Amino acid sequence: MGSRLPFGDALRAGLGAPRSSRRLDSSPRSRVWRVVLRDGTVVVKQFVDGPDADERFACEVAALRLAARGATAVVPALLAVDPGQRVLVLEHLDHRPPGDDWIVDYAGALARLHATTGPADAGALPPWQGPNRADVDSFLALAEALTVPVAPRVAGELHDLVGRLDRVGGHALLHGDPCPGNDLHTGAGVRFIDFEQASLGSGMTELAYLRIGFPTCWCVTSAPEPLLERAERAYHHAWRAATGSAPQGDLTDACAGWLLRGDAPVERARRRSVDHLAEIPRRDWTWGTATARQRLVHRLGVVSAMTADGTALAGVSGLTAAMRRRMLARWPDLRPVPTRRP
Repeated sequence: MGSRLPFGDALRAGLGAPRSSRRLDSSPRSRVWRVVLRDGTVVVKQFVDGPDADERFACEVAALRLAARGATAVVPALLAVDPGQRVLVLEHLDHRPPGDDWIVDYAGALARLHATTGPADAGALPPWQGPNRADVDSFLALAEALTVPVAPRVAGELHDLVGRLDRVGGHALLHGDPCPGNDLHTGAGVRFIDFEQASLGSGMTELAYLRIGFPTCWCVTSAPEPLLERAERAYHHAWRAATGSAPQGDLTDACAGWLLRGDAPVERARRRSVDHLAEIPRRDWTWGTATARQRLVHRLGVVSAMTADGTALAGVSGLTAAMRRRMLARWPDLRPVPTRRP
């Protein structure tokens, strides 16, 4: 596939010939254009060649069609597809810079997105994959590398956590990467784009993004506690309004699960290491930048606070607090994560 606008005969027959086009920024996995047609402006997205390109294309098409069933729009309209060229034609939406309390509207829209699917949609998208035993072993090896003692109960707590996350299941439509940049704030509400990693699972998995710091994103932010509480209430209210029930899953478990997974979705292709930590037998831990360490310190603090209730993850609370203290002592110049989105 080249860089020319992929607007073939089938698309021209249905939508008309393009009058003009402009290439937009996008990830290396796709090419995106803003295109002016006779009846208005659209967005054209083409998935570039790669070993999983067909799967990513099919996943996005399926997710957009499922999400379009909601009573309130939460995605751009899918206007046409060209499977042979792996091309989507989408409604063009104007994005407005969001205000400081953007996560409140975001959380409500996220709940409405999640609620567009249910048990009858099982198999329409892949099931969400949570942390596994290897992630537990990696995390415990990290604690050892930081010379933080691990209480005997902690390994059992973490393996039980993995089991709970696996059993919770769920049929919510998960975006897969609902980060700043994949949300458009329009005059008619928030819309989500880029569904190539969509799956079905528990909505708590993505509500956790607000507290744990957007784990699949290049950026990390942390809103003040009152704003987080407003956003989480907005999520629960919107979910209940759409489904008549409470969302499945536990927010504390979801946040702890993201801590175990590390930066796998973001950093897998660009791992670096520092000092003796290069020897950690891990898959996902990344140490090459201050940002990587900053986000880990943030997640350790979040999980330590959320699990400090003397129940199922009490040992994890003590371990994560000690790991955070050790990291701050080792890297005293680490700053708190930003409170504003980039």
